Amino acid sequence: MKNLIPHLEKQKQHLDTLTGLLESELHLISTRDAETLTTVINEKSELLESIAQLDKTIEHEYHKLQNPLDNEEVKSLFDDIEHALAQCKFRTEINQKAVEQGQLRLEHLRSLLLESRAKETLTYDKSGKPRGGMSGKGVSA
Repeated sequence: MKNLIPHLEKQKQHLDTLTGLLESELHLISTRDAETLTTVINEKSELLESIAQLDKTIEHEYHKLQNPLDNEEVKSLFDDIEHALAQCKFRTEINQKAVEQGQLRLEHLRSLLLESRAKETLTYDKSGKPRGGMSGKGVSA
């Protein structure tokens, strides 16, 4: 038990830190601060690696014990970790939707720009019908 509890406490701290990084990430996504966002994403990636490694350690320590969930402190820590993990998953989904919305806005803007360019190059032929492209035949030398 004495080895498992500190690992569980550390994992809870990691998940709390991850929650904070996910909040920062959402803010940076909405403000489109790409440089700082890249830094936060790198921090998040390193933290996720630490969480994965600690999960393996916790699993090893957990299986060495008989009925570790009979201990109230261990059970409470597992409950706290599950709650923190649920918060991280929820915030990740929100961030994913924010990125998707940003991509949709960019696609819409791109199509508006293309429409605008097409209108700028619109000309009319001899019969008065609209025609895309440059007016006139151009200059030949």
